[in-house]
Amino acid sequence: MIFATVGTQLPFRRMLHALDDWAGSNPGVPVLAQTGDGQCAFHHMETVEHLGQREFRQRFKAAKLIVAHAGMGTILSAAELGKPIVLMPRRSEFGEHRNDHQLDTAQEMMRLSNVTVANDAEALHETLDWYARYAFEVEMMPIQPDGAKLEPLLDVIRTFVWGGHEEQQQVSSNNAARSL
Repeated sequence: MIFATVGTQLPFRRMLHALDDWAGSNPGVPVLAQTGDGQCAFHHMETVEHLGQREFRQRFKAAKLIVAHAGMGTILSAAELGKPIVLMPRRSEFGEHRNDHQLDTAQEMMRLSNVTVANDAEALHETLDWYARYAFEVEMMPIQPDGAKLEPLLDVIRTFVWGGHEEQQQVSSNNAARSL
């Protein structure tokens, strides 16, 4: 199953329509999409506006592939659970967000082995076709809850978020270490 999520803040019709179109050409692949609102009808995939935290986690774990906006919570969940994820960043030019920070996030997160970026419908279709050829059996190794193993991922995220502000990175590192 493909599980798609648009996050909790904004709808993301461009991604959802592209996924629905692909699902129409691939009726044997179940697709569940968390849409965030009920403003659009989709014809080739199962949709739900919102999921509670527990059900969201269950659907996420059951999926063979995640398709999502470039939100950090979704990216980290995919890394933690060893799920491949296809990111389609929201674009300000299409009114999907107030700026293009998701493009930057997606570019940085491509360093992770489980992340693929599709910037438009055509790229999303090509990426999903590739996964379908391998029967969605391209699972990644989950990140272990051992702080040393999480450190490379945290370093990438800190560098991206804090942009070289070493003092803030150190505070963030100390807080992260206390929470592990």
